[in-house]
Amino acid sequence: MRVFVTGGTGFVGQYIIDQLLNTGHTVRCLVRNAQDGRLPDTVEQVQGDVLKPDSLKETLSGTDAVIHLVGIIQEKPSHGITFEALHHQATMNVVHAAREAGVSSWIQMSANGARKDGVSAYQTSKWKAEQVVKEAGFDHWTIFRPSLIFGKPGPGVPEFASQLVNDLIKPLPVWPIFGDGSFAMQPIHVEDVARAFVAALGTPAAHGHMMCLSGPEAIPFKTILERIASGAGVSPKLMIPQPLWLMRPVVSILGGILLPISSDQLEMLVEGNTCNGQPAADLFGLKMTPFTPEELSYLK
Repeated sequence: MRVFVTGGTGFVGQYIIDQLLNTGHTVRCLVRNAQDGRLPDTVEQVQGDVLKPDSLKETLSGTDAVIHLVGIIQEKPSHGITFEALHHQATMNVVHAAREAGVSSWIQMSANGARKDGVSAYQTSKWKAEQVVKEAGFDHWTIFRPSLIFGKPGPGVPEFASQLVNDLIKPLPVWPIFGDGSFAMQPIHVEDVARAFVAALGTPAAHGHMMCLSGPEAIPFKTILERIASGAGVSPKLMIPQPLWLMRPVVSILGGILLPISSDQLEMLVEGNTCNGQPAADLFGLKMTPFTPEELSYLK
């Protein structure tokens, strides 16, 4: 297929593009800067901006499918970078351009926990984007809701395990944790995510479904830290519980400035991030990669 990818220069996007090329698809990637050096030479690059509908005209001409990956984890309102803009409005803009170009298939990157009454604007904006896709009238569409995604990132590309190593595990003499650290996560490897997205393009049974993507094990956050440290070759340190009643106002004031976490991220963190990814694994024939120190050795 001729596949149009948005967000292709991001962490997950680079793996999805490699998977598309390895399975014989032709890839056209939307970039804001012409000829982005992070993409393979075999990828056609077209310049445009998901927040500027006029810039999308003709960019999707001749393509069969869209894999829409654009998203953010932290807002910068002064630069116009908000969850509402990059998740909901951007999806509307690209969906409209795709329908105008006659694109028949759409695969959407959402997030586990996306819902109308979410605890964060991140979750509610992802949910609103899902509704746009469901109502667009594509012949084939699938919405994926991944849990936390881990795997070796490219230069300058954020990935949660690497960020924890850099912001918490290596620099601090003790590890502060929110609450008692018992909230669970179910991390999924980025290569498993890429295989699911590409497989969905050619799987009729995936049409019309919102599917969770998760690793094989729900793991308490305290154990997550221990496994990441082991993978990075760092000795375990003392964990100091931080009461949520104390940390919520602190993060509200200092989050994103002196602390590497926002209020939205805090609420999503302590809510936990688990789901049943087995139906997707079964449908696409995937054997999910475990979240172990061996699989995290890229952190060294």
